[in-house]
Amino acid sequence: MRLYEGTLSEFNRAVIHNQIADQIDANYTKYYKRRAAPSEYRAWQQSLNFLKNSFEYTGLTDNKLVIEYELPYSTRRIDALIFGRDTTDTDSVVLIELKQWSNENVADCPSDGNVIVDYGQQRKEQAHPSLQVQGYHYDLKDFLTLFRESPTTNLTSCAYCHNYSRLGPDPVIFAPKFRKDLDEFPVFAKEDVTALGAYLAERLSRGNGLEVFGRFVTSPIKPSRRLLQHTSEMINKQQIFNLIDDQIAAYNAIMHKAKTLAQVTTKSMVIVKGGPGTGKSVIALEVMGELMRKGRTVFHATGSSAFTNTLRKIVGVRAANLFKFFNSFMTMEPNSVVILVCDEAHRIRRTSNNRYTKRENRSDEPQIDELLRVAKLNIFFIDENQIVRPEEIGSIELIKEAARRFSIADEDIAEFELKTQFRCSGSDAYLQWLDKALDITDSESVSFDARMQFRIFSSPSEMMNEIRTRNAEKKNCARIVAGFCWPWSAPNRDGTLVNDVRIGDFAMPWEKKDTFWKWATDDSGMEQVGTVYTAQGFEFDYIGVIFGPDLVWDEGSEQWKSVPEKSHDTQVKRKNPSLTEHLKHVYRVLMSRAHCGVYVHFMDHATEMHFRAAIPELDVT
Repeated sequence: MRLYEGTLSEFNRAVIHNQIADQIDANYTKYYKRRAAPSEYRAWQQSLNFLKNSFEYTGLTDNKLVIEYELPYSTRRIDALIFGRDTTDTDSVVLIELKQWSNENVADCPSDGNVIVDYGQQRKEQAHPSLQVQGYHYDLKDFLTLFRESPTTNLTSCAYCHNYSRLGPDPVIFAPKFRKDLDEFPVFAKEDVTALGAYLAERLSRGNGLEVFGRFVTSPIKPSRRLLQHTSEMINKQQIFNLIDDQIAAYNAIMHKAKTLAQVTTKSMVIVKGGPGTGKSVIALEVMGELMRKGRTVFHATGSSAFTNTLRKIVGVRAANLFKFFNSFMTMEPNSVVILVCDEAHRIRRTSNNRYTKRENRSDEPQIDELLRVAKLNIFFIDENQIVRPEEIGSIELIKEAARRFSIADEDIAEFELKTQFRCSGSDAYLQWLDKALDITDSESVSFDARMQFRIFSSPSEMMNEIRTRNAEKKNCARIVAGFCWPWSAPNRDGTLVNDVRIGDFAMPWEKKDTFWKWATDDSGMEQVGTVYTAQGFEFDYIGVIFGPDLVWDEGSEQWKSVPEKSHDTQVKRKNPSLTEHLKHVYRVLMSRAHCGVYVHFMDHATEMHFRAAIPELDVT
């Protein structure tokens, strides 16, 4: 999608006659079926005038220009692309990101690679302009075959902060710590009109932009070999496992279906069921890496913001666009995705609509139908006992019902169940015992497996001290989590966190609201309390669990009972007749995150006694 295209001469005339913003706005309305925001319209009016000045300075006219180019497989747009030939007569494309930032509204940030931008109503942590440009740059290079075929086409990218002065007070954008990024992806300031002009002239002065543009818009879109190598390398550096037993069977079936895709026209799917720690996500990522090495276009999706954002961080900017959410496919065309790996499929929701969904994109189509519609092969990894919110409805039956609607034959559906346990000290017996203690499954009598260290602490402070000891021995190997029984406050004005989780003299903050997804992997998470929403999908050597008063064991009826007034999870408790079942699943997730040991502090005495009675010779602290 391109909101404007024309020669530089045509563009300059449109700017001079105050027509450019109106032309782009009209195309925006036609494409998106809504008017652009006033702030975006003003940005076109102002920033494109500065860009025109640079073009006039260079004297470039015989070049093609695109404004607002939508990146492949994304809704993000590049501000400007200019096409031509450089001083060596080589085909050239220049990418420019335009920024209206000024010195007064940009401040330093403790997060590497970020700056803090004050937008008046809101202060946001954002990527340095060079790094933002880097992401766009590699998206184009990795997805458009134009940049790896003959004749050679060079892509160079920069940012133009036309209101920002490198000579002004505290020019954070040009700080020494950004030097490496600036060298690769330069940022031009308000004083740099001539420098930007020289930059453009060197890369575009031989004109002939129409021919280069023609090759660009007809270029096939698919991942490059370099992107695949980078992605699989990053995935495998995080997790290197030899698949065994039931994992091998599931893996081989997936690879077989992927191999035969080109020979069939029908849709197919693989469903892999498994409890916590059975390697669902390991297989999902190994499958993704191997398929990509074989040249397949494959996407990974989950319903977890924390898990997906962490994966994006691990793989880096070049592969982050391959990791999406279940609601990312609302507007995609049927069969536009070859292979879709749906991890944590139990988190599939009724629809993809949420409060941020644009009106024209809202739909009553079930989310599971969207996932099946866009992909030729769907791979679902699921644990039905990890559903922790009412709107999460993912189940094997739901998937199969949708498959029937898409006429997917039974022979085109492969099913596997993973039973080999890699978490909880390799103890499937511990998980069976936990499910029985929480009355989740009506299993036969099971004994607690002593290989799994299970300790009850009478004091949350003592439990936290033990967590700190474990982290001192091995950084980031342990975390503390809790039921959602306290409010979750925004940070103080100075950035410090509010100690919301209070039990007697114990006081700790929840994970930071605007960067909650970092909790499981960032050092700061060692001194923050996580929720099920940040813990689900992750694992640690040790987990400390505050078992809150929102779910208690009723000694009289010998049943679990929810206490809604003790919960601060409004989305879960509101009009939810299945609250007790949801909370049982919440604590199951929290108490199955560890490899070596589970530490628990029970706030309700009867609940503590219920667990004590279930374990002989329990280690009580």
